[in-house]
Amino acid sequence: MNQAMPVSERIDALLWSRRLDEMPRSRALLTWLGRLIYALTRDLTQGYLSLQAMSLVYTTLLALVPLLAVTFSALKGFGVHNQAEPLLLNALSPLGEAAVEITQRIISFVDNMRVGVLGSVGLAVLIYTVISLVQKIEQVFNFTWRVSRQRSFAQRFSKYLSVILVGPVLFVAAVGLSASLGGNALVQALIAAKPFGRVWEALGQLGPYLMISLTFAFFYIFVPNTRVKITSALVGALIAGLLWQLIGGMFSYFMAGSTRFMAIYSSLAILVLFMIWVYIAWLILLVGASIAFYHQHPEYLSIRSHDLQLSNRQRERLALALAGQVARRYETGEPPWDCEGLARTLGVPKSNAERMCTALEEGKFLIRTAGESPTFVPARSPDAIKIKDMLDAVRCFEERESGCRGTLPNGEIGRVEQTIDRAVAEALGSMTLRDLARGLEETSRPSHFLDTPQV
Repeated sequence: MNQAMPVSERIDALLWSRRLDEMPRSRALLTWLGRLIYALTRDLTQGYLSLQAMSLVYTTLLALVPLLAVTFSALKGFGVHNQAEPLLLNALSPLGEAAVEITQRIISFVDNMRVGVLGSVGLAVLIYTVISLVQKIEQVFNFTWRVSRQRSFAQRFSKYLSVILVGPVLFVAAVGLSASLGGNALVQALIAAKPFGRVWEALGQLGPYLMISLTFAFFYIFVPNTRVKITSALVGALIAGLLWQLIGGMFSYFMAGSTRFMAIYSSLAILVLFMIWVYIAWLILLVGASIAFYHQHPEYLSIRSHDLQLSNRQRERLALALAGQVARRYETGEPPWDCEGLARTLGVPKSNAERMCTALEEGKFLIRTAGESPTFVPARSPDAIKIKDMLDAVRCFEERESGCRGTLPNGEIGRVEQTIDRAVAEALGSMTLRDLARGLEETSRPSHFLDTPQV
């Protein structure tokens, strides 16, 4: 019987049959890794990551030279622009011998770009091209982090300026600092000692890996329009940096060193290789971003699909649980919940919790406080909020017409809906949000929230 079980059912039984908190620590870690690999494979095969990487390749080809021109201008102000060319060459090193030619051509394009010759219109196009690249990167990262809200213009300006100007300056400064330390007399004396010399040699070999990992971590922290934990960003960046080193070596051996590939594409081989490597580079960066996201939001690894699709009953159940938790904090005088805390407590993805909080907010049952990390409080006294009214608001949420009230269909369907509505009203009676909040147990296991109750 078990031998005839399909592979998909075996994977489901292995990964999702039990909750992680019910397993021994070692098995829980292996199960979490299995869920992570499953989620990344799903995102790759279903096109969530590959399509985003493809779109970034096109934008990169258009904006690469203008971006480097702006970056070089910033680096020249600090007198470190000469170190940018070796960094670009190192980034393209998987292309093999073609990396030198591509780097020289890109640098020559940048050197030939004269702001005075471009004029005001050309300068505006140059800046727009650079901003569009960073904006596209932000959109892709926001999709990975399930963020629907866009930054304000002021926030975009400051963040984009950091990514375009400050980021390269800090990166090149770090490289220059490490190089200057190597020539310091005290450091040279320490290197002469055997233990320190071996450590320094190991650090020299790990240097490129650490630098690319820190660069990835910088992107993961500053680009998405959400608060990214440093620990999660570093986890994703370190894994992405490892993939960069491994896949870069494989690409250089199998693709850039292939004479057959050169024979097929002839003079276009360099351009094709460059586009393929740019695609792989973006794919590695996005895989690391996904790992950082799943590390920070492990609740998304408890579901099989990319996003959790709730049934009507689960939406109503989630809305009541959210409102009840908010009212419970309000009644006890504890700090109010934010959306991320509610999602983690109830064991549901943040996007689903955010959507139901929005429904309750539009229904005038909850109020979202101002600030970078808004919290939720009841819109009025919990004993003045009827549970029946909240359920009606959830049922009517996102209806584009005049609403479900007063628009019942004629005939038998209308009578059925009226019967259901009266039955719900009679069953709930005068039950309020305060009654619901007092009946909640904060110690209840959150991962049971979406389970189907046993009758």
